Amino acid sequence: MIGSNKLISKSYKVSVIFFLVMFVIGTDTFLVSPLLPTLVNYYGISTSLSGMIVSAYALGYTLSALTAGPISDGHSRRKILIGGLLCFSGATAFCGFANTFFLMISARFLAGVSAAFVGPQVWASIPVVVSKDKIVSTMGIASAGLAVSQIIGIPIGSYLAVFSWRFPFFFISAISILLCLVTSLQLPAIDVDTQKSKTSFWRIYKNLFINRRALLYLVAYFTFQIGNFCSLSFIGTWFNKSFSLSVGQIGSAMILIGVGNLLGTICSGKIVNQIGIPKALFFELIAYIGLYALVSFSTNIWIAQILLALIFLIGGFIFPLFMTTLQATTDTARSTISSLSNAAMYLGETLGGMAGGVLITKITGFWGISLFTVVLAMISLLLYGKAGLFRGVKRFHTGS
Repeated sequence: MIGSNKLISKSYKVSVIFFLVMFVIGTDTFLVSPLLPTLVNYYGISTSLSGMIVSAYALGYTLSALTAGPISDGHSRRKILIGGLLCFSGATAFCGFANTFFLMISARFLAGVSAAFVGPQVWASIPVVVSKDKIVSTMGIASAGLAVSQIIGIPIGSYLAVFSWRFPFFFISAISILLCLVTSLQLPAIDVDTQKSKTSFWRIYKNLFINRRALLYLVAYFTFQIGNFCSLSFIGTWFNKSFSLSVGQIGSAMILIGVGNLLGTICSGKIVNQIGIPKALFFELIAYIGLYALVSFSTNIWIAQILLALIFLIGGFIFPLFMTTLQATTDTARSTISSLSNAAMYLGETLGGMAGGVLITKITGFWGISLFTVVLAMISLLLYGKAGLFRGVKRFHTGS
């Protein structure tokens, strides 16, 4: 009984730390959005050019993710996580001090590079530091950190910017330092995998490229995210065009919808405990596809909000399963697979945004976007099936 209580306490502690890490990283991502009009005036740049402040972070993350994973798999994940948080704090503070547009772009790029060394350690560490029956629920709690940041990241930036546009960056930097201290004192050792072997950079990638299951899972995840972000990026535009919602009303609607995503990430583990990962992912993807097929039929904003809240709820169920199944494809390259999945997410966001911009312009309402999302989710489902995830009815055991 005492040993069981220690495991529960350890799992709870890890869950809280990883929730906070993902919340801080996620909040920094969304923090910039409400500051852009102010930064346009401060730097004397065009509105279109201000988008580089956002894309610089994503670019830094995507490029460094390709090297961050193998580096992390060859060293202490705990040290990489703490070092990444320190660099992230410094880069975010640098944003607050940036007096020129070039310095701001550079600082955001460095913040993205630092974040690429932090986030993957969370997903890679969970299967190592918690018991198997707690993996999905811990993944869900960490995912909830991202979900919460999406809901309140923009309001936090708005409220803190009342004092100065610099203050949100200094605030997140200070919180990151405190979190770094907590992590160094409370997070248990997560070096189990790294002690097995010191594999070279190229061998790690070679082993992944010949891992058919890992590749299919990554492509399935990437495909899903293209469709997901295609829809996510233009829900507000649809609300404005079809239902005449103001910017403030759209913000309120998105918060309500986002709550569904938060609930889904928290409750995902309970569903898996009942029916296992293969069945859970299969039926959740089917529900996701069905709801997106229906959402364009919405005749008023309330129906649209209810359907989207359900979609986000299902999305919250799905995300921890994506991370868990990806981690189950390897024992020696967990950080690399996490880094690649995050790079796939950012690339999916870029491609989804480009596709959505065309579809929302060329096709009336939400029809083009919802159909695009449905098709890509179906392809994702088929890829998971091709990888053998849905074969048979046996309960899924992580790492098997």
